[in-house]
Amino acid sequence: MSFFKKIFSSEKKETLDKGLEKTKATFFGKLSKAVAGKSKVDDEVLDNLEEILVSSDVGVNTTLKIIERIEARVSKDKYLGTDELNVILREEIAGLLSETNTGNESEFTISQDKKPYVIMVVGVNGVGKTTTIGKLAFQFKKQGLNVVLGAADTFRAAAIDQLQVWADRVGVPLVKQSMGSDPASVAFDTLKSAVTQNADVVIIDTAGRLHNKVNLMNELTKVKRVMQKVVDNTPNDVLLVLDGSTGQNAFEQAKQFTAATEVTSLAVTKLDGTAKGGVVIGISDQFKIPVKYIGVGEGIEDLQVFNKFEFVDSFFK
Repeated sequence: MSFFKKIFSSEKKETLDKGLEKTKATFFGKLSKAVAGKSKVDDEVLDNLEEILVSSDVGVNTTLKIIERIEARVSKDKYLGTDELNVILREEIAGLLSETNTGNESEFTISQDKKPYVIMVVGVNGVGKTTTIGKLAFQFKKQGLNVVLGAADTFRAAAIDQLQVWADRVGVPLVKQSMGSDPASVAFDTLKSAVTQNADVVIIDTAGRLHNKVNLMNELTKVKRVMQKVVDNTPNDVLLVLDGSTGQNAFEQAKQFTAATEVTSLAVTKLDGTAKGGVVIGISDQFKIPVKYIGVGEGIEDLQVFNKFEFVDSFFK
């Protein structure tokens, strides 16, 4: 189909292909069993396919949409062989994702007319939030942009220390205070410092607690309000980081955080170590929030801009 054209460099595409290997192996292993001994796509094959998609963490709602599309193809074409199912699935998932006006980028970009461009990063502890911030800082610095980090997750000393390690590794300044400091105060200092340094990009970490949605909402609202005292209309992006290896739990975290604060983009991490990569398809379809980045490896270059067509192409390669 015309959806699929070369977008990424061959090196990035290889990393993406490799990162999705576990998901592909599990998915296609199940698919092979589902169509074994069958020559055409019938109700039994569709029932099995539905089960496979749900168990691959694509999500129930997105799965039903995909099945409906394939049923429409079966009804229109009258006869579809099981050997065509792979191609049809690839086309219908790409078609479904093409209806969302996101996932079209292939490079790390920010709005040039907002300076500094402020990204506030949210997400529960352990999802790869700090690592994502470090890798983002690396990508923006590589483009020649002046980057400043802010350690506003003051709830855990480890969060501040980890961010310092990344700041040193990438070679960018980190604004921090001691553990237990007011996160809004750290955000305020970070933006003040960024303005003084004529920074292009500011990335601010926030606490990863979700035990009390009201407290989280109040804290993030306060951080935003204080930032706006320094730079109007900030943050420009509220990035929610989700751990792809948790499958349906990632959906639940997305629901919780979007209820607690306005989230404008998503990063789905740890896809290389899991068979649950289908979660990206479901999250991309279900939440009206763009999946902006995906983590497909541990290397500093292994955070990628999410491109839905490259993703589907790798998934079905």
